[in-house]
Amino acid sequence: MKTKTSELRAKDPAQLQQELLDLLKAQFGLRMQHATQQLGNTNQLRNVRRDIARTRTILSQKVKQS
Repeated sequence: MKTKTSELRAKDPAQLQQELLDLLKAQFGLRMQHATQQLGNTNQLRNVRRDIARTRTILSQKVKQS
């Protein structure tokens, strides 16, 4: 589910905000799966966390440009 930076840069701030909410929900779901030991691939947590950071960085850059 890795998001490319170029795809994120093409979106406007409202779309980035929605993407961030979706990623945060996905992270919560993965954390719950991990806590109940239903998560087989724990790398998913790391990838989602990095996607969240990537999205927040680009969102803040776009807000500063406006």
